[in-house]
Amino acid sequence: MEITISDLWQSAPMVSLTLTGLVALLVESMKGGRTTAVYGLSLAGCALAFVFSLWSLGSEVIVFNGMILQGGYASYFSMVFTSSAFFTIVLSRPYMQRLHREQGVLYILILFATVGMMLMASAMDLIILFLGIELMSVCLYVLTGFVRTKVTSNESAVKYFLLGAFATGFLLYGIALVYGTAGTTNLKLISQSFAQLSGNSLFLMGAGLLVIAFSFKVAAVPFHMWAPDVYEGAPTPVTAFMSTGAKAAAFAAFVTVFIRTFAITGTPISEVVAFIAAASMILGNVTAIAQSNLKRMLAYSSIAHAGYMLSGIAAGSAEGETGILFYLAAYTLMNMGAFGIISWVEQQDDTKLTFDDYAGFSAQRPVVAAMLSVFMFSLAGIPPFAGFFGKYYVFLAAVKADLVWLAVIGVLTSVISVYYYLRLVMVMYFRDGNATIEERVPGFAFAVIGVIAALVILLGLYPSLVVDISKTFFKL
Repeated sequence: MEITISDLWQSAPMVSLTLTGLVALLVESMKGGRTTAVYGLSLAGCALAFVFSLWSLGSEVIVFNGMILQGGYASYFSMVFTSSAFFTIVLSRPYMQRLHREQGVLYILILFATVGMMLMASAMDLIILFLGIELMSVCLYVLTGFVRTKVTSNESAVKYFLLGAFATGFLLYGIALVYGTAGTTNLKLISQSFAQLSGNSLFLMGAGLLVIAFSFKVAAVPFHMWAPDVYEGAPTPVTAFMSTGAKAAAFAAFVTVFIRTFAITGTPISEVVAFIAAASMILGNVTAIAQSNLKRMLAYSSIAHAGYMLSGIAAGSAEGETGILFYLAAYTLMNMGAFGIISWVEQQDDTKLTFDDYAGFSAQRPVVAAMLSVFMFSLAGIPPFAGFFGKYYVFLAAVKADLVWLAVIGVLTSVISVYYYLRLVMVMYFRDGNATIEERVPGFAFAVIGVIAALVILLGLYPSLVVDISKTFFKL
């Protein structure tokens, strides 16, 4: 395959971030290490990739001999991924310094994981999709167990790796069956012959295995069992990265394959996805009520949110795609903000992670408590915050696809979620206590969380800022 300068230029967001990671790796390998330089270089690389993504948003084109999509859809997700990586790097530094575990390799792993996410969102071939998933996953396995002195961190990394390897088997077998029936791994060619392939039992089996593999990555029921332990054991900023960037990447692959390639509306695949969505919303929200640890609560919450977004996948329509794209942008902001604040309050010995530890927090840290309340209200889907419109769009898509029962389950389970989200707000504002942040919060990290909170409110007031992107820039 001939690679042209045009291919590389059109892939500027991915290429720039890859080069940044390689340069950062060289800087880190120098004698004595250059952690601060790697930190600054990583932030600059994420910012540059975001600018390139924004610049290429309106020029959707297929490059590298039809294997990779750049611009439009891919650029939108690149903006989400680079934002998530930027926020994670900013929040990771004070957290790791507090644990005396700061190393430049942490930021390098985040950069390469982000490149893997970009590959997943831009894949026009199942082989590229597989490469993206594996690049992202291997980096996340290492990041999960980055604090090697903690038993819980090591245990989480091992669980994540073993179950991740198991899911990879489903993915590869699914790709093999799709290739065996379609005669190609190119998604555009598969799309053209989907009407004939949809009646082939082996093809449907392959598609079902892909559903299982992707469901693992988004932590959907019944493939969610890894999420609570991994979210709890991983360093909190890494947990934020997994629950935002990695989930967004998995849904980008979900949309690419099951909405943009397979016309699943009214097919058995749609029914299976709808069932998984319903189970995820019910189990995630009901189980979250019983949690006292905030990271585990947000882990089960993440399972429920995967169910909400899978409602858009089950709809299999343009409305479902738009709803998921908006939801992912909103979810990335509100979850990153929530985990960011939790990482400030958390202590080195994994204490101050329960609801009771936040009693009286509003009196000690009124601004931080207000920002955390914004994120909780948005996660609960209360207007006028971004989370409300995220749920509105995916449920509307489900209704239009004659999946009214799924939308009803989504609304009812959202009501359940209000209890455990507002429970934290109630504890902060209406319970006496001395909860506070022991360490000084760096000004840059505080400013970043403030910007995130403002964006959550802004997208709630003007959801068209994101919704119109898909209508204006997505061509293919």
